[in-house]
Amino acid sequence: MPRGMGRGYGGRYWTPGGFYGLLDLLILIGILYFLVKLLLVALPYALGLIILLMLRSFLRGPGFRGFF
Repeated sequence: MPRGMGRGYGGRYWTPGGFYGLLDLLILIGILYFLVKLLLVALPYALGLIILLMLRSFLRGPGFRGFF
């Protein structure tokens, strides 16, 4: 028997119902909710930074070749 399989290898199958399936579903929904909220908070800051960098590159002109 491969290591790490335990004593119940091949005995029972995982079913999507039950308490642990519901717990997994709630955890996944919570993670997705957190990521969407984080995106909504961070998106205006990222867009503002991109706009400022583009504006600075237009104001400096074509002669300047710096890192930022």
